[in-house]
Amino acid sequence: MKKTLATLLSFALVASAQQVGGNVAPGQNGGPVASFTANSQLVVETVGVKDKSGKAIEGLSAKDFSITEDGVMQMISFLEYEKLPDTPADTELLPASTVAPTVVNHLARTEITPERPGEIQYKNRRLISLYFDMSAMPIPDQLRALSGAEKFIRTEMQKVDLLAIMRYNGSSVDVLVNFTDDRDKLLTAVETMIVGEGQGFDETDTSTAADTGAAFGQDDSEFNLFTTDRQLSALQTAVKMLGTLNEKKSLVYFASGLRLNGVDNQAQLHATENAAIKAGVQIWTVDARGLVAAPPLGDATRGAPGGAAMYSGQSAMAMVTNLQRTQYTLYAIAGDTGGKALLDFNDLSLGIVNAQKSTQSYYILGYYTTNANLDGKFRKVKITLNDATAKLEQGRQGYYAGKVWSKLGTADKERQLEEALMLGDPMTELSIRMEIDYFQLNKAEYYVPMMVKIPGSELALAKKGGYQQSEIDFILEVKDDYGSTIQNIKEKIGPIKLSDVTAAELAKRPMEYPTGFTLLPGKYKVKFLARDNETGHIGTFETPFVIPNLLSETKHVPISSVVVSSQKVDLKDALFNAVKDKDRAETSNPLVLEGQKLIPSVTRVFSKSKDMYVFLQAYEKGTDPTRPVVSFVSFYKGAEKVYETAPVQVAENAVTTSTSVKTMPIRFTVPLDKLAPGQYTCQVTVLDPGGQKAAFWSADVMIVQ
Repeated sequence: MKKTLATLLSFALVASAQQVGGNVAPGQNGGPVASFTANSQLVVETVGVKDKSGKAIEGLSAKDFSITEDGVMQMISFLEYEKLPDTPADTELLPASTVAPTVVNHLARTEITPERPGEIQYKNRRLISLYFDMSAMPIPDQLRALSGAEKFIRTEMQKVDLLAIMRYNGSSVDVLVNFTDDRDKLLTAVETMIVGEGQGFDETDTSTAADTGAAFGQDDSEFNLFTTDRQLSALQTAVKMLGTLNEKKSLVYFASGLRLNGVDNQAQLHATENAAIKAGVQIWTVDARGLVAAPPLGDATRGAPGGAAMYSGQSAMAMVTNLQRTQYTLYAIAGDTGGKALLDFNDLSLGIVNAQKSTQSYYILGYYTTNANLDGKFRKVKITLNDATAKLEQGRQGYYAGKVWSKLGTADKERQLEEALMLGDPMTELSIRMEIDYFQLNKAEYYVPMMVKIPGSELALAKKGGYQQSEIDFILEVKDDYGSTIQNIKEKIGPIKLSDVTAAELAKRPMEYPTGFTLLPGKYKVKFLARDNETGHIGTFETPFVIPNLLSETKHVPISSVVVSSQKVDLKDALFNAVKDKDRAETSNPLVLEGQKLIPSVTRVFSKSKDMYVFLQAYEKGTDPTRPVVSFVSFYKGAEKVYETAPVQVAENAVTTSTSVKTMPIRFTVPLDKLAPGQYTCQVTVLDPGGQKAAFWSADVMIVQ
């Protein structure tokens, strides 16, 4: 949080859960003049006020409103009324353009011009930003989205409308046109994108590509390949750009759906939504695919699925379910930020029209909070009207204060960790990936190893005593389905002393933190927090997980989690195995064998130059003679099988028995040099010929050069 004359802490209080931010000087428009210091924190809000008939009320002054923060009365420092058309009869279309727009060779990049303190830059104007996620749309959908934008600009744009055009091309967020009513400039940008600039389909060798240090922080090539988080992070960057303006803003997000990878992207999703709310941005999502009528067995872009599923209807249901999952994320983003999702419509300009019609007359008001503590705590804000007959439209009820790491003492830093663990607002200053596995120990207990990865380039190194060193705090909390805390781990790693060589290596590779514990079958939720003690940057990761009761499995071969890896390390490894394994009960960890530990590939990105290790366990109940199981690993490119290992049978002498549970370890070393770079589906098949049972596991993996 910058300590400027008026440090902005923006949030919204409007009907659509809006939050608005900006730096504004006190004493405008007849409002009282505030006395403030260089550390004053300006809180800016927007509220709608309507009479009983639903018509906006004009002419209110600061004395007509009352604001409290955590129950303490605040003095309103400024108030502005933004008058916009309330009914279709009040609207007026922008005159038709007289000059045909031209297609240019290269679109210039610009920026959203921030407002200076005391300035309302876009008085009585409606601000709409068109955001095209080119990385999430195939070319037909890009053309459909751009055509919808062109139709709106030509036929629906009104005199009060100001449009900006933003684009995400897979690597950076570009502002192509700042807010303007120049129809020719807008059409030039749209038509230039239609002919093919910046569609986000350039081929890149991720193993040799330079880390660009994008604004949203995912700068390790291994992390960059996970596009959903990158798309959400890019959207977060875009709304923060718009947050420099005081007025209400609408962002129309064009994408071909957005599918979350289970719960892995929940932290970034919540962080993006909270950033939009704090910046005063409504997100209106538009599914660029339009109305989809897919053939039951798939179209010509994919091979026939084959198998019984194509006759039972399961294949068709899977296609519909996948479509709905990608639309659900768009629906959630829009609903949580005050917008609406446009799904299953071929006229995509309607999504912009919906955003246009939603913004009506409103008040911008602000105050300098009397609580100057930059403690990062939540502050509850309540706005009331002196006129009880009027209706005030208010959304979110508060905001999180800023925080300054350098001013926190030891006790404050410890308290900050605990409070950050309890916050509902995820923190994404550090990017975190986690893998949770389970292995059966006996009839009741399961060993649950967890592996956390943090991009090394996001960690700061301090130069002390001739070494570069890093120090990280970790907190991990596991709760059961009833909210009771089952496991609670707090640990400080470091200072990790690094030579210049290892420090350079860390900058290119993730820092890995392994841990593990024993659980009973059931539903759990884990929350993990990491803090870099040099910068105070914090990252949180939260996800539910399930430990199944494999003893009740009767239809399939009971198997553990499947761990895929490209890395084995000695237990004494100090750089990429930061936990002191000698202090852990590694004797229970099946990933440790002969003094080496298998490190799960959390991101499932593999290099052709290295082998892939696959490990899992199969289980049998009872004390009868062990039935041998056979397993093999297959790789699919779409519906085509491109590689398969030779079947492996578990050796009798490898089987261990513990309290009537027989454990059969299954290991593979898979060479990847014969596979071309790209994305594959990796499938592990386990067969029990004697029991006529089978088990299957599959996951997407990425192979790079």
